[in-house]
Amino acid sequence: MIRSKRAIFLLVLDIVIANVAFIGAILIRFESIPVQQWQFYLSIFVPYTVIRVLSNYFFGMYRRAWRYASIDEVLAIVGAVSVGSIFFVVVNLFWNGALPPRSIVVLDWFLNITLLGGSRFAWRVVAPYATGLFSPQHKREFRNVLIIGAGDGGVLVARELRNHYGPRVRLVGFVDDDSTKQNQTILGFPVLGSKEAIPDLVEEHGVDEIIISMPSVPRTVIREIVAIAQETGRTVKILPGVFDLIEGNVTVNKIREVRIEDLLGRDPVKVDLAGMSGYIADHVVLVTGAGGSIGSELCRQIVALKPKKLLLLDNCENNMYDIEMELKAKSNIPLVALVKDIRDRRALEVIFSKHKPQVVFHAAAHKHVPLMEQNPEESIKNNVYGTYQVAWAAHRHKAERFVLVSTDKAVNPTSIMGASKRIAEMIIQHLDTISSTTYVAVRFGNVLGSRGSVIPLFRKQIMAGGPVTVTHREMIRYFMTIPEAVQLILQAGALATSGEIFVLDMGEPVSIMDLATTLIRLSGFQPYTDIDIKVTGMRPGEKLFEELLTDEEGVNATTHERIFVAKPSCLDKALLDATISAFNQGPTVVLPTNQATTAQFIQSFLPDFVVVTNADDAMSDQPIDLPEDEAAATSLGEYGWNV
Repeated sequence: MIRSKRAIFLLVLDIVIANVAFIGAILIRFESIPVQQWQFYLSIFVPYTVIRVLSNYFFGMYRRAWRYASIDEVLAIVGAVSVGSIFFVVVNLFWNGALPPRSIVVLDWFLNITLLGGSRFAWRVVAPYATGLFSPQHKREFRNVLIIGAGDGGVLVARELRNHYGPRVRLVGFVDDDSTKQNQTILGFPVLGSKEAIPDLVEEHGVDEIIISMPSVPRTVIREIVAIAQETGRTVKILPGVFDLIEGNVTVNKIREVRIEDLLGRDPVKVDLAGMSGYIADHVVLVTGAGGSIGSELCRQIVALKPKKLLLLDNCENNMYDIEMELKAKSNIPLVALVKDIRDRRALEVIFSKHKPQVVFHAAAHKHVPLMEQNPEESIKNNVYGTYQVAWAAHRHKAERFVLVSTDKAVNPTSIMGASKRIAEMIIQHLDTISSTTYVAVRFGNVLGSRGSVIPLFRKQIMAGGPVTVTHREMIRYFMTIPEAVQLILQAGALATSGEIFVLDMGEPVSIMDLATTLIRLSGFQPYTDIDIKVTGMRPGEKLFEELLTDEEGVNATTHERIFVAKPSCLDKALLDATISAFNQGPTVVLPTNQATTAQFIQSFLPDFVVVTNADDAMSDQPIDLPEDEAAATSLGEYGWNV
């Protein structure tokens, strides 16, 4: 029953309200209380009061959080009073043998609704302030808050601030570019102007905190508003994306500091979950590079799609241990952890023979441009030869799909890493023409938060007190989050039909210099005052801007509005055939004399191989010396590879 002090208080209040309403109904009807009506009231006092209390109880009047009262509570009040009035009429008929005056019943019904509703909704108005005023932690201080966005998101934030903080927060008003909202009031607070007025409004009203509450606008608008707000030097917070605006899901806990992800120049990718689960559910799935940034997120999203078994392959045991333990804690999908090297042909043969993976996601790769410039042979070994071994194993064992994780650096490459990924793309496109396995590549830009990416580097430099290093003032890049990148990879697997290279519409490129400046401000510092920015010069193999397509490719649309497919470009099939044949023969390769260029290529970047151009003439097993002043990527062109 009713136990809490609050509920007992409401019970006593309802007893008083019910009897005041009944007496008030008599007074209104007769303009006084005749003796006969007073005697009638005293005769039904007990049953009337009990009926009212029981009716309120069964309609939850003592269990509801009245500080959040809404239309549901109004309906509950009307229902409780109406049912109570009906039962009162019925009970009075048996108690006194007669019906009460109809006017008294109607007036009593109306007064009960008015007084009961008024008492409950008065608490909704007073509670936030009472909580703040009488809380032991309360201090007679408040923050002036300005909300950017006077739409649904802004209204929700204003209501939450009022309900949770009471007098500790003073909302000075809203800012919105919609001209129809100018000079209006929302929840009693004015719309003060457009975003251009933010600096003046901050000074005029002494704003301490700016909350951006525009969850559905493009990221370009958010970036512009954040830049304006940060110039004021005040605290800037944001309400996250539109998916958090489910009714009842917006709380002050969701309002957080602005993150760099909020400023991407591209709206999030929407994917066809049903289509993705169609080729993964109840299938054996292999992920190479499962311990890396992309590979581990692939594993997280794949287990949600209910595969029959998930094979995790990585040559780093620490990374493998971390992702295996994480997945075991979250899912009961059967997992097989494989600490193997993708260049180990025998190991791959055992894996494919034993587990027979039907879908392969190949995320294992060397990806750091400067490191690969210093170690070009390792880039070719891993990104070319390793990719070939996994892709060829998928062909031999008739896997259904093979998805290669590629990069925008494979387009017109200026680095050995980019060139190696472009060759990997060529290999899987070539295999698609001779295999029953469907091969596809997914090409995208930089991934926020991945190991070695610019954001973690900038954060470390800021934490160390600077300087933040940028290689060139004009450097621009495309960015996406790790979950978005993985969603694209999974979606591409669903769209794959015949050797496509899928490309994401990544929106607007982001200036690395602007990114550094913004990240310093988001960390609470001022660029060049608290944290310096230093231009260090471009590194070997680096581009000022990355491309997503070669000049020959162009794009065609797919059924997904944000994903495009590169038009097939001409491949040198003779060279690919010869190279693949050479890979198959390793570690001793026999090639026709007319394939000397292929022999040089293999010998240069795979020094473990012994390459012979005919049965009588063995080449040295040492790598060919390359001119010191030539980039490794250039040498690929010398050997006939048009990448």
